[in-house]
Amino acid sequence: MSTPAPLHAVTVLGHDRPGIIAETTGRLADLGLNLEDSTMTLLRGHFAMMLLCAGDAEAAAIEAALQPLTADGTLTVTVRDVPQEDAAGPAGTSWVLTVHGGDRPGIVSSVVARVAAVGGNITDLTTRLAGELYLLVAEIDLPAGADVPALEAAVTAAAAELGVGATLRAVEADEL
Repeated sequence: MSTPAPLHAVTVLGHDRPGIIAETTGRLADLGLNLEDSTMTLLRGHFAMMLLCAGDAEAAAIEAALQPLTADGTLTVTVRDVPQEDAAGPAGTSWVLTVHGGDRPGIVSSVVARVAAVGGNITDLTTRLAGELYLLVAEIDLPAGADVPALEAAVTAAAAELGVGATLRAVEADEL
């Protein structure tokens, strides 16, 4: 059995412009790095990208290759080595949590604390603010045996305290 290639976490943050993804991924490919996982989005006009890349390039070489992205001062790039871990699938069930309502501080922390209290793992979380309307969508893995009705009650109570609505629904196998 061969040793897996080292894994590197690369983040790119800053003012959005066309070509950031193409330039970044091209430079990583030139180093022989394989993109194993990624997420990219716009946050109020700011570009945010996180990549997990596997390959034998050293972190310093990756930083040097990506340095031209930062030359005009509008982007920040970071690179760090991360340990290889088995990406084990969820042992429980997959759920989607949706929260919507008037914007106010504490929505995310209050609702996700209820998920954490039952051992739930949030695997993806997106929030958007459209005027006064706040929307949160989270993908959640709940452990086998989690008390789903109790979680639903806790999330509903937290939402009511915040004056927002919340729904929790199971993800069907064909949606995965």
